[in-house]
Amino acid sequence: MADTRWLDEEEQRTWRAYIRMSQLLQEALERQLQRDSGMPHAYYMILVVLSESPGRVLTMTGLADLLQYSASRLSHAISRLEEKGWVRRVKRDGDRRTTMAELTGEGFAALAAAAPGHVAEVRRVLFDPLTRAEMHEFRALLDKIFQGFEGSGEAVPPAPPASPPPPPAREDAPADGAG
Repeated sequence: MADTRWLDEEEQRTWRAYIRMSQLLQEALERQLQRDSGMPHAYYMILVVLSESPGRVLTMTGLADLLQYSASRLSHAISRLEEKGWVRRVKRDGDRRTTMAELTGEGFAALAAAAPGHVAEVRRVLFDPLTRAEMHEFRALLDKIFQGFEGSGEAVPPAPPASPPPPPAREDAPADGAG
């Protein structure tokens, strides 16, 4: 253990502050979505990713990869979303082995109804405390941290577009802008 680079006091404080902030952020988003929309944050994220996919359809494998969910976790969540009528599983045309997850009209409506409260909570807990310059600095720091995962074999979510998409003007546009 002589080679271990232990965290110094400042690093330890920073690490623990990050862990606490991350927990509080996830808990706040979970509470808001459960309270206002009756859905867990994990289900909301599935609906968001499907809403932003061409035709609102993705392979189960592709969806699991994007969300970094295990196949069993995703399958369980999709089963619950199917029960609500928000998602359906379909077979890919010409390839009966590939299962696709498809966002239904009811699922899109549920997402559209949940999105304003979710965006307000994201704004309240993450963006409102920061100036615009601090937000840009925070994003740059996150990009730098993500670079440490590249080439490590860890799945890194794709970077979002450089500029946010405009608010949805029609039913087939992405639902929230705060996935």
